[in-house]
Amino acid sequence: MQNGAEALFFQILFSMEERNGRLMNYSYTPIKLEIVLDYIVTIHYFEYTRGFEFPGEAHDFWELLYVDKGEVEIFTGDRRCTLTKGDIIFHKPMEFHGLRCLGGNAPNLLVAAFVTGSPAMSFFQGRLLRAGDPERDLLARVIREARSAYSSALNDPYLEKLILREDVPFGAEQLIKISLEQLLIQLIRRDSAPVKVRATSSIRETADSALFRRVTAYLEAHIREQLTLDDVCRENIIGRSSLQKTFRSRTGGGVMEYFSRMKIETAKQYIRDGQRNFTEIAHDLGFSTIHYFSRRFKVVTGMTPTEYASSVKILEER
Repeated sequence: MQNGAEALFFQILFSMEERNGRLMNYSYTPIKLEIVLDYIVTIHYFEYTRGFEFPGEAHDFWELLYVDKGEVEIFTGDRRCTLTKGDIIFHKPMEFHGLRCLGGNAPNLLVAAFVTGSPAMSFFQGRLLRAGDPERDLLARVIREARSAYSSALNDPYLEKLILREDVPFGAEQLIKISLEQLLIQLIRRDSAPVKVRATSSIRETADSALFRRVTAYLEAHIREQLTLDDVCRENIIGRSSLQKTFRSRTGGGVMEYFSRMKIETAKQYIRDGQRNFTEIAHDLGFSTIHYFSRRFKVVTGMTPTEYASSVKILEER
């Protein structure tokens, strides 16, 4: 027997249907799923040592490789191609592939391996693509969620199994899956559709993106110097509040925090290159003392420069 509230609800619903002169007959609309990832195999973010080579392998799942920094040569059978920062390449199941680092720099690479039977994945066979800001944001989310979901070392290029943490944040695995699926869909839509004029409502976003790129390029060009916020604003003709707002919306922190992290990322690359000692690195990157450099390094990475150097040597010795 229905309680009073349920009876009132159905009475109101029935009277509304009567007033409309017909009974409602809802139907369910199925959702067409173009790309579905069934399993995540591995996720890596490698900070390779200079001159690293991976002889090659083949496996029965898809693999995505994104170059976040540096330059690498990829080979698949008799095909070879050079990838630089921002490039994405896919290896289809059972495609033999390997890589070697090029130049004097130690590159950073993101690799995501997954299982999918979606026919739309044929789009990625033999393609070399470029990542824009939207794609980089999705890749960053994949790494961020993977670090919170798995206890496995994501910087181990020989990792074969991801181990879940006991305290996995709610939905972390699903966000990895969703982010990768969205990335794949965006790449197909972007590179399949004709170029369209952007709507005027995106002008502000475009301006912010241009400012961010301009300032980050300026910071990179002056990575060896001891800049102040006033220096950055004056040289880029921008107010402090506008600049800080743009950086906080894109990085979660201020300009000088971003600059400090850029210096530490460069320091990590120098350490992996193995051509400078810590004192030289600190001096080259504009740190006032080796002690201040070491403190900043540990704040950003969670390790001292010495501990980091020991960790990357593991990759050299494999």
